[in-house]
Amino acid sequence: MSVLVDTSVWVEYLRGSGALEEVDFLIDESLLMTNELIQAELLPFLLARGESELVDLLRDIPICPLQVDWDDIVMLQVTCLRNGINKVGIPDLIIAQNAIRNGLRVFSVDKHFRLLHQVIPIDLYEP
Repeated sequence: MSVLVDTSVWVEYLRGSGALEEVDFLIDESLLMTNELIQAELLPFLLARGESELVDLLRDIPICPLQVDWDDIVMLQVTCLRNGINKVGIPDLIIAQNAIRNGLRVFSVDKHFRLLHQVIPIDLYEP
């Protein structure tokens, strides 16, 4: 099963900390995926720093296209609120929706995905 690597993991990876071995493994095994939202969160910072080679490498990662269903996003947020989870942002909900709809695991160090996992059927990648 392919793994959608969240921005939080990429930030740690690019800093040389965190899940270095896991991301390298996912790359080596061709299991790594991204989407336009994750790239939109990562690429501006790298482009501003002039890291064009790194940007090119990140753009080569297979993309799982986003097809946002806003009614579904609203219902995901309602589910969260009814379960006492009230700080999950729309970008995280969009990433979760993208993963669920495309049968992807999510690899994240962001606590919001652990909270989402408690109330919606999101499959988390746990190294």
